Amino acid sequence: MTRIGLISDTHGFLDDAVFNYFDQCDEIWHAGDFGNIELADKLAAFKPLRGVYGNIDGKDVRTVYPENLRFNCESVDVWMTHIGGYPGHYSPPVKALIYKDPPKLFISGHSHILKVIYDKKIAVLHLNPGAAGKQGWHKIRSLLRFCISDEKIHTLEVIELGNR
Repeated sequence: MTRIGLISDTHGFLDDAVFNYFDQCDEIWHAGDFGNIELADKLAAFKPLRGVYGNIDGKDVRTVYPENLRFNCESVDVWMTHIGGYPGHYSPPVKALIYKDPPKLFISGHSHILKVIYDKKIAVLHLNPGAAGKQGWHKIRSLLRFCISDEKIHTLEVIELGNR
């Protein structure tokens, strides 16, 4: 079993509470808009980190983290990208690929809107953890925590960090 802490859209702000909420996690996944490489480095020093760059990330982040990351975790095919959209509204670069070769788990950020949606058409679970940073129009900062084992995604928890 792998316990995952999912975060996005920190925009250079990392709440200390993240370390408490992700303490029991095996890995942290960041769905883009780190804000700076120092924030990414803090997370990577705490737990193994997988991440993608977002539209606000500069060269420092983009040289370390890719735009798209496709990998397997506990035999679950995962695709993470920052601007990916969601079921029924995938972004144009994602749409053709996701229908041609769907992962089991599709993760994006960017919208600052927490979403957990199952796409029945292609049997894909979509997760967007919302935004953990203080910049943007969201009202509540949020994270997701979940587990993957035996090819299943389970024990999903929504964590609210408080007001923006």
